[in-house]
Amino acid sequence: MKLVGLRKTFGSGSRAVQAVDGVTLTVEDGEFFALLGPSGSGKTTLLRLVAGFETPTSGRVELGGVDVTRLPPFRRDVNTVFQDYALFPHLSVQDNIEYGLRVAGVPRQERRRRAEEALATVRLDDFGERAPSQLSGGQRQRVALARALVNRPKVLLLDEPLGALDLKLREQMQVELAAIQRQVGITFVVVTHDQEEALTLSDRLAVVNDGRVEQIGTPAEVYERPATRFVAGFVGTANLLSPGAGAQLMAQDATFSVRPEKVSLAPVDLPPGRPAPPAGDDEVAALGVVREVSYSGPSTRYTVDLDAGAVFVVLAQNSTSSHADVAAMRGRRVRLTWQRRDAVRLPTSPGSPARPSAAP
Repeated sequence: MKLVGLRKTFGSGSRAVQAVDGVTLTVEDGEFFALLGPSGSGKTTLLRLVAGFETPTSGRVELGGVDVTRLPPFRRDVNTVFQDYALFPHLSVQDNIEYGLRVAGVPRQERRRRAEEALATVRLDDFGERAPSQLSGGQRQRVALARALVNRPKVLLLDEPLGALDLKLREQMQVELAAIQRQVGITFVVVTHDQEEALTLSDRLAVVNDGRVEQIGTPAEVYERPATRFVAGFVGTANLLSPGAGAQLMAQDATFSVRPEKVSLAPVDLPPGRPAPPAGDDEVAALGVVREVSYSGPSTRYTVDLDAGAVFVVLAQNSTSSHADVAAMRGRRVRLTWQRRDAVRLPTSPGSPARPSAAP
């Protein structure tokens, strides 16, 4: 699947809204690809442009090397799974799955065989005669997935597919969805605002903001080396050092991003104004005061006001600490350290993409 210079404008004149602004990207065959962004970023409009539910203002959509930009949805080799499942309540699970095949004129025996195969793929072999109302949310989601897979599309589009599920079921379905995609080998494109979901599911992802793609890469590339300040702040949690703080701590007048889990914290008995004890050659050290402590069982989140002027979040595992131990850290002076390679230099302008680099 390829999108080339795709634009979509709603309205005209002073009321025009640029929902998608010149997006170009390629999704490889058999890839699990995520479109990640906040509400209103344009990611769902992108999905609707691929599905054919919206017509682009300019640019083109290619599927399997064929330009399908002006083709209606039923002439495109794609299927869509919606957040609300869109199952027919008066039809059984089996009939819901067979519906598209029946419309396409597939003979009854073949419909039945393919529907049973699809049910087996989503591990609902014995649920064919049930009504949708008799299923849990996770089961209804799997039926919607089976109904989309039974047509054997080249590309399966999923619009916030797990958004209606509770946390534990959503985590379980993430694992199942990834396993199903590997089993069937179809290209999956999922739209989500959930950073953890995108990182867990995808082979690659595109971070979308204000109708534009800010960064495309593997989950590790996007998380470890964000290309913009928006990506650093939206994908997970990022500590940002402004140019002034960067000059003090990194010896460079630039903006840096450091992930909370890359920072170590230890209490010190030094008054304000005293420099931090020297760090190793490849290490950076900073002093500050713990403002807040959030204990969550296996880990603790510390919020630290640095003497250099920044606010840092530190995520520490509670391998030997109790709740009382970490609570006592509130108000303490501490020394933070991180590896210089873990500080990513970002472009000064908040929205300008740039090739991220580790600090030298």
